[in-house]
Amino acid sequence: MNIIPNIPIKTIAIKLKPSAEKMVKRRHPWIFEDSIIKQNKEGNAGDLVVVYDNKKNNFLACGLYDPYSPIRVKLLHYGKPTKINEGWFEETIFKAYKLRIPLLDTDTNSYRLVFGENDYLPGCIVDVYNQVLVIKLYSQIWFPYLNYIVEYLVAISGCSTVVLRLSRLLQSKGVLYDLKDGQVIFGILEDEVVVFREHGVLFSANVIKGHKTGYFLDHRHNRKRVGELSQEKTVLDVFSYAGGFSVHALAGGAKEVVSLDISKQALDMAKENVNLNRIPYGKHKVIVADAFEGLQNMINAKKKFDIVVIDPPSFAKRENEIDKAKNCYARLARLGAQLVVHNGLLILASCSSRVVKEDFFKISEDNILDTGKTFKVLEKTTHDIDHPINFAEGAYLKCGYYRVF
Repeated sequence: MNIIPNIPIKTIAIKLKPSAEKMVKRRHPWIFEDSIIKQNKEGNAGDLVVVYDNKKNNFLACGLYDPYSPIRVKLLHYGKPTKINEGWFEETIFKAYKLRIPLLDTDTNSYRLVFGENDYLPGCIVDVYNQVLVIKLYSQIWFPYLNYIVEYLVAISGCSTVVLRLSRLLQSKGVLYDLKDGQVIFGILEDEVVVFREHGVLFSANVIKGHKTGYFLDHRHNRKRVGELSQEKTVLDVFSYAGGFSVHALAGGAKEVVSLDISKQALDMAKENVNLNRIPYGKHKVIVADAFEGLQNMINAKKKFDIVVIDPPSFAKRENEIDKAKNCYARLARLGAQLVVHNGLLILASCSSRVVKEDFFKISEDNILDTGKTFKVLEKTTHDIDHPINFAEGAYLKCGYYRVF
């Protein structure tokens, strides 16, 4: 498969500060620029880097060089020396696929096949929607390896089409080997909107223009769980985006579902996803509003729901936003608790990796209590099976289910 011209790569040897060396021994996947104390040659994007220890000159790890990022080396392999060649990539992709097999045994044909660092392929995300495979690259380190990675991904997934998505940073670099965001690099894409199944429920993803790779697959288990809890219930889905929780709730027999989002375009997608499933029972309403204002307006109107789901976008993309994010989570927990009927269910989620789950759950619980209500924790969940976690910063999703009294 020849998507781009072959790019020559060289091998670079480096040594690290003692603190960084310790992190590598703990299998952390990132080496920052200021951690490198010795480097035998200049590197280009995708060059192979071998990390040696300071005391005995032993092999510690190897990875790929990124001259455009403060994370100068993204690590692939630790422990004993190995050859990073086509065979290594084939085996690594196969291992990732094997982890997902239990999910593929369900009525689901959408999944994350590669989750970046957590599957030892840093800066590379691969999602499957039915027969369409979407590769999202966050670093130029992948261009020298793209030809044979695509070949293995197609072989193992059985997909007939591959779409390449590029991060904003990569797009800002200008033309890269004649590749552009949203380009079909294998097969034919008949429609940029792809319909797929998630535990028997139909959704659509715009694989060319949609957020990330077209949809958010990480909440799959929680959406299914909400569906199971929704029979004959009224449900409010806040920050609903394309209606993931809403559609599962309706498919699960909810009487009425309200999807609230600031984006009319997202709510149009939610309506389309509801229509895809031809659900004979249950009303679906949409509200275009800022979440905080919309929730307060409903409280003022004395509205109540059996189930309230609040799943906001990441409030802390940078370190200096953590306090603001915590305040937002506190406000949402207070607002949500006031909208749940007595003995109703409040489901609070966070996808901010910088707010750790212990802090998020404590903020949520303290602020439910601040409304004068009490609660019982039904369950707490994290990532679904296709989002394995191999390092602390890779863990971002958390979700609490609270029975509120």
